[in-house]
Amino acid sequence: MNFDFAVLFTPESLSALAKGLWFTIQLTVLALILGMLIGTPLAMMRLSSNRFASGFAKLYVDFFRGLPLVQVLLVFYFMLPKLLQWVTGAAYPVTLGALVAGVITYAIFEAAYFSEIMRAGIQNISKGQTAASYALGMSYGQTMMQVVLPQALRNMLPVLLTQTIILFQDITLVYAIGWKDFLGAGTTLAATNNRPTEFYLFIGVIYFIICYGMSRYVKYLQKKVAIIR
Repeated sequence: MNFDFAVLFTPESLSALAKGLWFTIQLTVLALILGMLIGTPLAMMRLSSNRFASGFAKLYVDFFRGLPLVQVLLVFYFMLPKLLQWVTGAAYPVTLGALVAGVITYAIFEAAYFSEIMRAGIQNISKGQTAASYALGMSYGQTMMQVVLPQALRNMLPVLLTQTIILFQDITLVYAIGWKDFLGAGTTLAATNNRPTEFYLFIGVIYFIICYGMSRYVKYLQKKVAIIR
């Protein structure tokens, strides 16, 4: 079998692959941030004594954790523009860019997982600290924001980064709806140049390097957090 890895390093290939990788990284980071912003309040609601808030958070988590991600992507891809048309009263479905639509979809889906991670982190904090905060006159919100959440985030950082690695890998599913992430760009180039082996090997190596590097950092953080404790 003859390999021609030179095809990977043409200006056209490098440009397309770089754009695809940048899209994947952007989508991962933005979905992580927004997912955390949604997931953290959900975790607080889940632990709240308010039955309505707790029930809503549990329903949210159970609903999205019970759906395959590709199904959520397809539903949001076809329904979100029509939903925005109905909300805004526009004459036509509102067109969203791939990055914006992807961030919204992944953030809403991943929030269910980040919520459970944060809930575990919050529950791992000594109840004595919460009681002491209440004794000092702090409200539930103040106790969470100033005492509990900073410690929970530190303790859960390795787990959050592990979930981020999974999120980074799951971005490849956007290929199902035609968005050009790193894998999608490589697939297009593989077909155009009739060199699928070279391109898929290269993409696999890049994914391995990034994910392996992140996993090693997770192990380092796990040891560091254990020492701090």
